[in-house]
Amino acid sequence: MTRDAAPPMNAPEDSRRADVIVVGAGVIGVACAHYLSAAGLRVTVIDQGTIGAACSGGNCGYICPSHVLPLTEPGAFGVAFKSLFTPNAPFRVKPRLDPALFQWMWQFARRCTHKQVLEVGVHLKGILDASIAEYRRLVRDEGLDCEWQETGLLYVLRTDRGMKSFAATDRLLTDHFGVPAVRLDGSALPAFDPALKSGLAGAYHYPGDASLRPDRLMASWSQRLVTRGVRFIEHCRLEGVERSEGRVTALATSQGSLAADRYVFALGGWSPRIAKELECPIPIEQGKGYSVTMHRPDPCPVHPMLFPEHRIGVSPFADGYRLGSMMEFAGYDTSIPARRIQQLHDSAKPYLVSPSGAGPEETWYGWRPMTWDSLPIIGPTPRLANAFLATGHNMLGMSLATATGKLVAELIGGLPPHLDPAPFSPRRFL
Repeated sequence: MTRDAAPPMNAPEDSRRADVIVVGAGVIGVACAHYLSAAGLRVTVIDQGTIGAACSGGNCGYICPSHVLPLTEPGAFGVAFKSLFTPNAPFRVKPRLDPALFQWMWQFARRCTHKQVLEVGVHLKGILDASIAEYRRLVRDEGLDCEWQETGLLYVLRTDRGMKSFAATDRLLTDHFGVPAVRLDGSALPAFDPALKSGLAGAYHYPGDASLRPDRLMASWSQRLVTRGVRFIEHCRLEGVERSEGRVTALATSQGSLAADRYVFALGGWSPRIAKELECPIPIEQGKGYSVTMHRPDPCPVHPMLFPEHRIGVSPFADGYRLGSMMEFAGYDTSIPARRIQQLHDSAKPYLVSPSGAGPEETWYGWRPMTWDSLPIIGPTPRLANAFLATGHNMLGMSLATATGKLVAELIGGLPPHLDPAPFSPRRFL
């Protein structure tokens, strides 16, 4: 099973000077390029790999306003600590001597409070709502070929204990954030989605959520940007940031020096590696996730699903099927252990009539850029006037891409922002 081919790229020797260089061709970088180009700016996007090949390609494709609650929930640090001694835990911190990880975990632990959940949730709701509204507009106006579906997201619980626990989450989402769900008893699930087994405890359906196929979004969107003059340079590795008098003057890359008036760094999990050169703390840890993509099983789920008790997601596509998730704080680990892929298959078995499809499998890993307060980092860097960050989207990069790109374009263009940028500012880490 292969992903859609990327569009043909502009020749690297094209000598046009850009108004803005975007570093990173994931969904965040492509979204920034879209809105900057729409504002009339000449945009170049560079990436050390290919368009959408990292976290933007192999994720589950949820566009989910229901994901209002931050990772810093009460008890989350305890789960993380216990995972040090449980190698197969779906949420795991891999032991390693790393001062940055210790600092990150300390800051994370401090924020695992109910008060923090409510405060951060307000900011996440604002950017999630803005982003899905932008997606709907883009899919309609741009005709993006991305298998856009608005069938909602189904949270399926296996046990009565799981239903009771999720009921508290649902009340919080409804009462404090106005994000209601439809509760389904277990007996109703096989009729609601024939792919689900009988005997499950129940589910909560969030009809306001949407989904898409990430690789097709990236191929379709980037192709449209190429036709509008956005220049993409693939296999172009950032090697250094040249600075003078409080500004970035050029980027040193594997394909030579590149210069522009302004620079947007959308590097996801790689972002901490340029923190010193941008003179700005970027406290991100890599939250490694996995997925496996295969042919559709029979029966195939109708709805995108999450199984909170096993922490995995299910994504049905028009001609494929994906199991994904896990969360490993393992640094820049590039391995795909067979046991983790098998764990995805095994975790789906209690819920689905046919948990796995036949045929070849495509396995994937990606590093989610996790911040210790669960909020993305969007805005100008504190000490370099023409450098902007668009990173740290945690597990919500696909969901938050459009609002992020729009906000970056507004900040660069000096326009009134459609969201309050303060909660997302890089200055909060000074």
